[in-house]
Formats: sequence, C-alpha cells, structure tokens
Amino acid sequence: MKTTLVIMAAGLGSRYGGDKQTTGIGPHGEPLMEYSIYDAIRAGFRKVVFIVRPESKDVIENLFGKRLSRFRTGSGEAIEVDYAFQDFSSIPDFYHIPPERKKPFGTAHALLCAADVVREPFCVINADDYYGMDAYRVAHDALTRLPESGVALMVGYVLKNTLSESGTVSRGICTVENGILKGITERLKIGPSPAGGLWDEDSGVTLSPDDIASMNLWGFAPSVFPALRRNFEDFLRAAGDNPKAECYLPSVVDAERAAGRLTVRVLTSSARWFGMTYQADSPHVAESLRALHASGLYPDTLLP
Repeated sequence: MKTTLVIMAAGLGSRYGGDKQTTGIGPHGEPLMEYSIYDAIRAGFRKVVFIVRPESKDVIENLFGKRLSRFRTGSGEAIEVDYAFQDFSSIPDFYHIPPERKKPFGTAHALLCAADVVREPFCVINADDYYGMDAYRVAHDALTRLPESGVALMVGYVLKNTLSESGTVSRGICTVENGILKGITERLKIGPSPAGGLWDEDSGVTLSPDDIASMNLWGFAPSVFPALRRNFEDFLRAAGDNPKAECYLPSVVDAERAAGRLTVRVLTSSARWFGMTYQADSPHVAESLRALHASGLYPDTLLP
C-alpha cells in the first residue's frame, strides 16, 4: 500500500525569526526537513507532499523536489512528489480576511490545503522538527492497517523531551488511556514554573514532565478532509476579525474525537525529538545531528 508523507512547510517562523524550514543545520548544510524525508522513505513512504507558500515553491522544489524525482529506493521504486499551497485563496467566500492579517490560519488550514493531492493513507508533520526514523517506522506500519474512516493515529512524545532551553513552547497535551487518545489541550506557553517543574504561563496550569505531547505527527485516511473543512469553517465563523486566530490541527482532532466521530490510536516510539523553535536552539540541534551522523545512523549524503 502506498503511503504519503505530508510536510507542513508554509509557516513564517515568527518566534524563530527566519525561514527555519530551509535553514541548513546538518553537518553538510541539510535542513531538518531533509532528515524527515530520508527517514520516511527508509520506513516505506513512497510519496511526499509539500505544503508551501506560493512564493516559496521554487525554493522547496530546488532543495528537495528535483532531487527526490531522481531518488530510487533499494527496490528501484520512484518517489512521487506533489505540492499544495497555503494562502488566502483557499478561504471560503463567506469569510472576510482582516486587512492586518499576515500569517496563514494554522496547521488545520495547512492540511486542508492538501486535500486535492492526497488520496492515500498519510502522515503529516512539521517541516522544522526532527522526529527520528523509528517514529516513521511505527507510523508507516500502522497506516498500512488503518481503516478507511473513523480512526486516526498520533505518535506521542514525552513532554520533558520536547522543550527548548531558549524559551516557551506550544504543545498539545494529551490524555491517553490504553493507547487511545481521550483528550488533548493546546498549551501555548509551556516552560519552567516559578515553583519548579513545568507550567503553561498563559493559563497557570501545572504540567507533568512525563505528560504525553503531540508534536503534530499524525496519521489519517483521506476521509478526514471533509471533517477538517467543516471544523475550519466553524473556526472562521467564531474567529471573526481576530487577525491572529489560528486553527490548530490537534484541536480539530480532539473535536472530532469528543463528538464520537474519530478514534485516535496513540503510538509509542523510541525516537527522540528536537526542533528549532528559536534561533538559539540551532547549536544544540546542529550538534545532535552531527552526533547522529558520527554514530553511523545517517550517511554523508541523505538525498542525491
């Protein structure tokens, strides 16, 4: 069964202060996205869809798309590549975009923009996170057994292993029972609390370091797209003229779960996560990747 990797690469990186999706960070200038592509192909994915801003499509195609078109797996299979655009042209006619709105409408909107090019079971990820090869392995194996509707997948990570030393982070905090997601709450400013431990600065809620966090590594069947569209349109009606409102994919998943329309299986992985939320994260990420190459996990050249 063909499976697809969908990469959300249209974010503006406001906290990072630059276009972190294409920043060279590996020993030979590899962006983090290149590791995700390489790991996913090794795990069995045979199609890659990039969700990009229209003005960045040429950059992504030159960095990855053209190289992937030359890539062949060990069994000689070609990798299919496609693109989806996240911009304001995909907003329904009933909604009027605030003039001061500059950013896209978040991760749920991003994934919805790929509805016309994704026709097989797929995983969706952030472009600026390192998830680890084992995460793609368990996700791919589960996708090949995924029902056509009613079930989704999530690879969960331990919260304490997903933090940044450079500032607060946004995470979907999960409640999990017997491998099934029972609830997810978006916490937007997680960091050390004055009393010790972790908390969400916005709400004042104390968090456990061992909480399960969503890092936006989800698995779906294509049947999820009508639910995404319905939830996104409801979000726009509620958002009104708020220029900073975002529709988060974890929130949409949780709404579908709470309504009884979706069961989410939480997968565990031995992989470690790291990413670049802030520019100050770059040295740590670069050193971590250098060590992974030195250990033999990655070759000198990932993509041809």
